[in-house]
Amino acid sequence: MIKYFVDSIIVTICGILGAYFWGEHVKPGSGLMAVFIAGILAILEISLSFDNAVVNAMKLEHMSKVWQKRFLTWGIAIAVFGMRFLFPILVVSIFAHLDIVTVANIAITDSMKYAHYLELSHAPIVAFGGIFLIMLFLNYFFNHEKDVHWISCIEAPISYLDRVRGIEIVISLIVLIILNNFIPDEQKVPVLIAGITGIITYLAIDGVSHFLEKHDQERMAKCATNAVACTGFVSFLYLELIDASFSLDGVLGAFALSNDVIIIAIGLGIGAMFVRSLTLLIVETKTLAKFRYLEHGAHWAIGALAVIMLITTVKEIPEVVTGLIGLVFIVAALISSIVYNKKHG
Repeated sequence: MIKYFVDSIIVTICGILGAYFWGEHVKPGSGLMAVFIAGILAILEISLSFDNAVVNAMKLEHMSKVWQKRFLTWGIAIAVFGMRFLFPILVVSIFAHLDIVTVANIAITDSMKYAHYLELSHAPIVAFGGIFLIMLFLNYFFNHEKDVHWISCIEAPISYLDRVRGIEIVISLIVLIILNNFIPDEQKVPVLIAGITGIITYLAIDGVSHFLEKHDQERMAKCATNAVACTGFVSFLYLELIDASFSLDGVLGAFALSNDVIIIAIGLGIGAMFVRSLTLLIVETKTLAKFRYLEHGAHWAIGALAVIMLITTVKEIPEVVTGLIGLVFIVAALISSIVYNKKHG
């Protein structure tokens, strides 16, 4: 199994060295503390992302080897630089009405000021991610063709709700409207826009993905290379958006440990690399096929994470709670799968 984590170990070594030298650069003598914080952030990211790894594996196992490789190479660059560094800067730029270069300079030179701006942008950020994940959660369980149910008393009845066209959108909008009643007046419009954007983003990516999967034979001639490449690209975007939504709470929660955006990017980047290695392990060892309820547990964890993210728009919830809830669902689903395999082995 160690072969799946070789790249992660290399990234970890480079990250530790980078954190040490950056810490010494910022304040002589603080290199070891920077390494310690980066390590804690890496563990935090891994603990919060077991469900992310399972969901990634579900999509990844249907992609070509080429796109799997790209997800594990290009994807990690996007995850580390894009989501852990550039995305928060972009969001702060939008909501603070500052140009992105100014915000990047603030992030590197004045971490306290940057953390303050990011905190002001917290509600719209998690509203986008929370609503996006709710759509993902509902779309998985609202499927009457799905014949495997883990928590049957709940999953079996709600699976037929997909017969009501657009029910996921209706529920998500209702959640958003209810949430907006608890949001401070100055945040109502940004949160509403962010939530609606989350719905639109999910529908756009999921719609294109389904279209290409359903019509790949007919549309092959219209693709730049071939249908597999097109669906691979859309699946890649889909995975990156899911990863982005999962990482939002980790990025925001990281500022409770450090205001240094470089250390945060290093720590969360190491964690993200291990999550991708875990994803590859799940895909190549056919773990999802061996443990029939693992997907269900991951999606229940997604639903819990989405609710927690939306609650954090008005009330702070410790990161450890988020991580433990997701882990409980994954472990419970794994145990249920093992019990099922023993009974029907």
